[in-house]
Amino acid sequence: MPQSFDVAVIGAGPGGYVAAIRCAQLGLNTVCIDEWKSPQGKPSLGGTCLNVGCIPSKALLESSENFERAAHKFASHGIRVEGLSIDIPTMMSRKDKIVTGFTGGVAMLLKKNKVASMHGHGILLKGSKDESGNHNLWQIEVKNGDKTDTIEAKHIIIATGSTPRPLPFAQVDNERILDNTGALAMTEAPKRLGVIGGGVIGLEMGSMWRRLGSEVSILEALPGFLTAADEQVAKEAKKIFTRESGLVIHTGIRISGIKTGEKSITIEYANAGDADGNVQKLDVDKLIIAVGRTPHTHGLGAENIGLKLDDRGYIEVDSECRTNLSNIFAVGDVVRGPMLAHKASEEGVAVAETIAGQPGHVNLDTIPWVIYTSPEIAWVGKTEQQLKTDGVQYKAGQFPFMANGRARALGETGGFVKVLADAHTDRILGIHIIGPYASELIAEAVMAMEFAASSEDIARIVHAHPSLSEVLHEAALGVDKRAIHI
Repeated sequence: MPQSFDVAVIGAGPGGYVAAIRCAQLGLNTVCIDEWKSPQGKPSLGGTCLNVGCIPSKALLESSENFERAAHKFASHGIRVEGLSIDIPTMMSRKDKIVTGFTGGVAMLLKKNKVASMHGHGILLKGSKDESGNHNLWQIEVKNGDKTDTIEAKHIIIATGSTPRPLPFAQVDNERILDNTGALAMTEAPKRLGVIGGGVIGLEMGSMWRRLGSEVSILEALPGFLTAADEQVAKEAKKIFTRESGLVIHTGIRISGIKTGEKSITIEYANAGDADGNVQKLDVDKLIIAVGRTPHTHGLGAENIGLKLDDRGYIEVDSECRTNLSNIFAVGDVVRGPMLAHKASEEGVAVAETIAGQPGHVNLDTIPWVIYTSPEIAWVGKTEQQLKTDGVQYKAGQFPFMANGRARALGETGGFVKVLADAHTDRILGIHIIGPYASELIAEAVMAMEFAASSEDIARIVHAHPSLSEVLHEAALGVDKRAIHI
């Protein structure tokens, strides 16, 4: 007889392992199935986020920013650095150590919470039905090399994450043409680095390697830059990234071919607005492909049980992350909504609580977005262009970091905070930040929106002085044209 569980979770990324732990906390006998292996061939929990995404990228971004501070900013503090150099293999080793610590930590957390852990590729099978024809036990086949096991569970949570979106004319080998995995593993900075895709991953990886000495060119197909962000924030970001950081950013381009030679990679492209289609060429030593990610549902066995996917490969779910099949849920990158680790985790918690008979809920309207460039970019809620499109009457307040004492002490004065509020009720509709530690400052904005706060609420809260949070305070005051320090 197959081993039986209350809940089987497929995937041990931020959605899966969090769901499994919460299920166990609620008294459910739970197993978590994951197939990720480290470069050494050992099981490595945590999914893309911990292995080749959020955690390693932030470790390397921090290293590169420290290098740039020492090279260009320490002198103004009276700190002189001579003979400055960067040891990229050591930087990579530090990153790997952080990753190993966290992936091992996930294994310990599962064990601590008495979650069974199985390594292998999970494939959905039909299982058994009760007298009413409903599935009471679903089966999952777990393949690990030559070994195959079958388990059964009353409930299944699918949290298999996403994979890099491929370009049909650019075969990733992670030697010269790289996805996020290869971009996080280079042992030296290429002289010329090309990046196809000007989204979050492209900008973070491009800015990191630019600080370490590469000449970086970013090619983006969309006519606008960072179109998901507030237009004013995107405009400010592009100015800083190009003028101060030295990134070369091309938008509205159409790639016609990529040719790999012995010494370089040639990208042929044209401006989408060029009626003559004049072909331009860019020669680079390495090329990062960062054109988005797709849900990882291939090989899941959805066709075995009739699990419904949409035409883009996403698993169709309702507001509670229920699929079209009884007792099967899906969370994270394989379902609608932003592909963000924190969104996946909260959906995992909500589903676990739903299975346990509790009210589980995630408000997709207050999911914070963060881009870990320098300066950082973060936002929650509606952008100004969205409010205009929707015909919503609003008022706005804005305040620059240049006028903030803590920002000046840090030497990080670029950017601003913008608060958007309903013109009639003053309820906050969106908050947008570009500046130092935006990733931390956005938490207050999320909290405010979750509690349906008005701009007046933030304006009346006492913020510590001197702190970066005062910029949000002044922006909230600015909604009613009463900012003090500008």
